[in-house]
Amino acid sequence: MNKVFSTVAAAGLLAGLVVAAPAAAAAPDFDPAPIAWGACTSPSLQKAGAQCGFLQVPLDYANPSGAKISLAVSRVRHTTAQSQGVMLVNPGGPGGSGLGLSVLGKYVPNHAGDSYDWIGFDPRGVGASKPALSCDPGYFGYDRPGYVPNTPQLEQTWLASSKAYALACAKNGPLLEHMKTTDSARDMESLRKALGQRQINYYGFSYGTYLGQVYSTLYPQRVRRMVLDSNVDPRKVWYEANLGQDVAFDRNIKIYFDWIAKYDNVYHLGTSGDAVEDLWYAEQKKLAQHPAGGVIGPDEWSDIFLQAGYYRFGWEDMAKAFSGWVHDGDWQTLKKLYDNTDTPGDDNNFAVYNAVQCTDTQWPTSWNKWRADNWATYYRAPFETWGNAWYNAPCLFWPAKAGTPVTINGAKVAGALLIDEELDAATPFAGSLQVRKLYPASSLIAEPGGTTHADSLSGDACVDDQVADYLATGKLPARKPGNGPDAICAPLPDPVPAQP
Repeated sequence: MNKVFSTVAAAGLLAGLVVAAPAAAAAPDFDPAPIAWGACTSPSLQKAGAQCGFLQVPLDYANPSGAKISLAVSRVRHTTAQSQGVMLVNPGGPGGSGLGLSVLGKYVPNHAGDSYDWIGFDPRGVGASKPALSCDPGYFGYDRPGYVPNTPQLEQTWLASSKAYALACAKNGPLLEHMKTTDSARDMESLRKALGQRQINYYGFSYGTYLGQVYSTLYPQRVRRMVLDSNVDPRKVWYEANLGQDVAFDRNIKIYFDWIAKYDNVYHLGTSGDAVEDLWYAEQKKLAQHPAGGVIGPDEWSDIFLQAGYYRFGWEDMAKAFSGWVHDGDWQTLKKLYDNTDTPGDDNNFAVYNAVQCTDTQWPTSWNKWRADNWATYYRAPFETWGNAWYNAPCLFWPAKAGTPVTINGAKVAGALLIDEELDAATPFAGSLQVRKLYPASSLIAEPGGTTHADSLSGDACVDDQVADYLATGKLPARKPGNGPDAICAPLPDPVPAQP
């Protein structure tokens, strides 16, 4: 499942035999042309004094003299006398636009980001890069068939829809065959060369941590400093990762319902988490028969509240929308929240998500396995299981050949700072522990009890000050024996709504 994280505006994933790094990196060499920097069209980038341009890279790195594509790139330059080099940023996804993240340096405390050139970029197929992937812009409409396939007809409807979407993606032509994470990692290496740098620094969130893992495995000598926030578990790319998410999101939505119940004097939705949960599912059942405003059915209802499992940011807005619907019939607010998460008329994010995940590795080809695994998970975790299954179901029919993921190996990486909240649902905490194990020169900051995904540089001084220290000096928290975290920070507190 893909919900994009942006630190600047938080809402905005995841093997068999594997190919060793030297073989994966053995494509013919490519020397990119320098980027012709000019003005940015984005007002926020203009305000930040950013420069923008395009980097031309091979469609297929096995044929570097062949067809080319263009990546949209932005840059905010260092403001100090001495530069610490470039800092490439990826927000996650796959499919997230990173072009605007060149402004991220100003969020690093103590001006520790000022000595870097911050580089935002849209990965291949994403956003302003050319060409941008799209398969069926209307795929995320309103009042779609229910996610839970409790009749054979519903199951066949979703399978047919998933197949039609996958086949529609074939119109993107050869690009679809070259959308793997390894392709984006090689694009990062081309970007390093185009910027004239011996090494890069890197800041990755969510799926961006996996891109960082792949890049640093293929090009360990090119990594100077690296921050990975909310780590993908490289052992579970990608089918098992999604099943693990389902259980974690079910836990987190219960935490959210408990929070709503704590403020029953504000929202009037129930005095216990169980009561709020029962009401939430009762309303979802009603929406299957009578969509709110004719547009918000049970699927859209699930998608709106999925954000509460990702972030504490927005808890109040979602609770107000829940209450407004139950007590006043306000469906317009629900629609606004839905449009902010699954925007009808724009499938670029979804198209890239599938193009990457469906070809990074071979997904199970038997629908019987998908059915059995997802029903077994649903009975434990009903909140998001089938929504997540159908989000990924185009991989059953994907019209491009799957590859084999790289064996992640950080033994030669000079250092990395890992960050994760221990109740992160999108990238469960076990992934960060595994990455710590694979990167012996890394240190992990954990936030026990935290449920927010990928929220460093969002105001938690304990975390952000350690990020600043690392970026300024290269100093990591002292690594402790064993396979636990190396530093502990309290997560940001739960929001407190205004009292009536």
